[in-house]
Amino acid sequence: GIDVLITTGRSAGWVQAIATYLPVVGAIAENGGLVYWNHDPQPHLISNLDITQHRQQLQRVFQLLQRKFPQIRESLDNSFRMTDWTFEVENLSPFELEQIELVCQSQGYGFTYSTIQCHIKPIYQDKAYGLNKIISQHFSDLKPSEIVTIGDSPNDESMFNQAEFPLSVGVANVVQYRDRLKYLPTYVTSKSEGEGFCELAALILKMTV
Repeated sequence: GIDVLITTGRSAGWVQAIATYLPVVGAIAENGGLVYWNHDPQPHLISNLDITQHRQQLQRVFQLLQRKFPQIRESLDNSFRMTDWTFEVENLSPFELEQIELVCQSQGYGFTYSTIQCHIKPIYQDKAYGLNKIISQHFSDLKPSEIVTIGDSPNDESMFNQAEFPLSVGVANVVQYRDRLKYLPTYVTSKSEGEGFCELAALILKMTV
């Protein structure tokens, strides 16, 4: 009886499968770029983009970054993406991540990263942007106090903004990013990663029985 909407940085191709096979209402992909609804194979862009031209521009920014940071490598799932461009986060220091963000901003693009990947994206595009769009269009009867968000890394930061999502939750491993986040979750689970999500899910189910 509780609607679940996955909001992830994963690619459109990955999310299309997840939205189809899991008992969720849908899934937002690419940190707020597009949404798939359950049993609907068509992607629905959250913003108006000319995808062909947009991806050419994303590739240009990535190639610029590669000249400055030759160790970065395009992610294997990049060909399944529409609204962002990804490369692996491993072997990048916090200082290098800050410098990469500055380069992206100088080119008119945004940047974020998770425990797995770095994302070059439209400057306005983040999980809160995409989630708020979907809420206003499809769940407008919900109050902020009826929505729980959960995340584990910097690309979830916008969903930790208590002014928009007062019931935000971070799984335990989010603590390692505390010094890098503008917004911190209202609550933190005792367990990390998937086990942290299960901890929250069990609590919610217990409260609704």
